[in-house]
Amino acid sequence: MYNKNAGFVKLRNTAGLKTVDYYLVVPVLVMTLIGLYVLQKVLSNGYAAYPGNYYRQIVATIGGILVAVFICILDTHFLKMIGRAIYVVSMMLLLLVPIDGYSLKATWGADSWLKLPVVGNFQPSELAKIGLVLVAADILESMAEKKTSMLKGFGLIAAVYAPPVLLILLQPDFGTTMVIMFTFVCMLFAWGIKYRYFLLAFSSAVVIIIPAVWNFYLEDYQKNRILSLVFQGSDPRSEYNLKQSQAAIMSGGLTGNHTGILTSVPVKESDFIFAAISEHMGFIGTTTIIIMAFFFICRCLYVADKVPSKSSAYILAGMAGYFAFHYIENMGMAVGLLPITGIPLPFISLGGTAMLINYIAFGIILNISMSRGVSTGTG
Repeated sequence: MYNKNAGFVKLRNTAGLKTVDYYLVVPVLVMTLIGLYVLQKVLSNGYAAYPGNYYRQIVATIGGILVAVFICILDTHFLKMIGRAIYVVSMMLLLLVPIDGYSLKATWGADSWLKLPVVGNFQPSELAKIGLVLVAADILESMAEKKTSMLKGFGLIAAVYAPPVLLILLQPDFGTTMVIMFTFVCMLFAWGIKYRYFLLAFSSAVVIIIPAVWNFYLEDYQKNRILSLVFQGSDPRSEYNLKQSQAAIMSGGLTGNHTGILTSVPVKESDFIFAAISEHMGFIGTTTIIIMAFFFICRCLYVADKVPSKSSAYILAGMAGYFAFHYIENMGMAVGLLPITGIPLPFISLGGTAMLINYIAFGIILNISMSRGVSTGTG
């Protein structure tokens, strides 16, 4: 990895910048700009921390873009070292969460944040999502090339996943755990797991894991959210956020609500940002977001099918699953199709940690795409 010209970090040849995949770049930038526009509208409407929180979001966005550009110009083989570094750092931070003396559990229902100098609130579990994808991809590639036996490979994967997942569950943050598990399942499909094994695991989850989680892990308010989704009208208090979100979405019409009378939606700047998009940009805004998100994920999968490296394909499959889960869950809960969780909308919701992590993931995706030359001109 070391050479006398580049040092320990090998940079991509500058000619490689011509291979930037604009089919990936454009959807992400469009969603980011829409997010900043809608957040300004939401935060300026009575939020006490405005405009400081909005400026921090802009700084996080610019910082994320710069980090993504830096990752893009690295040699693709350097991603393995990045993945291991991210995993180790995220584990160290996750261990600090329960002992640092700082908690937002009374506000958000989970002790998932650290108070870091300069950075402010930081959620290590967001970083762990990326590190796990990168580390697991190397193990799956080793198994696919018969360098590691199935037994040893899955043992290594269990050893890699168990510590961060257990720490995240103890926070407790079931939403992030579901994201991690979903991304891993997507990577397994790309790896080539047989459907019968997946169906066996899914059946076991339905029979054993889901009842155990329901009885021993979920809090009463989380159970009520699920029950109110299945049996609408059973608990008006649990349905309040959803009803307000649906009202805001309906008020948007085609181009947005121009009456000046806005619907009060809890956590409108983050969990229910999709409702705010509809309220301020209408059907045109929400449709644009859905199309951009769908196109972005499809492009990730297209590139995954084209890259020659197995580990790169697994990384892209995991990243596509990571973003897909966020988009589907966030939009689904806003309209009442899925249970309410604290899953933000990538590149749009308020949150410096999430924005930075999303752009790190995006930089990794772009790096792999550039290594294949999949762009508007060559792909």
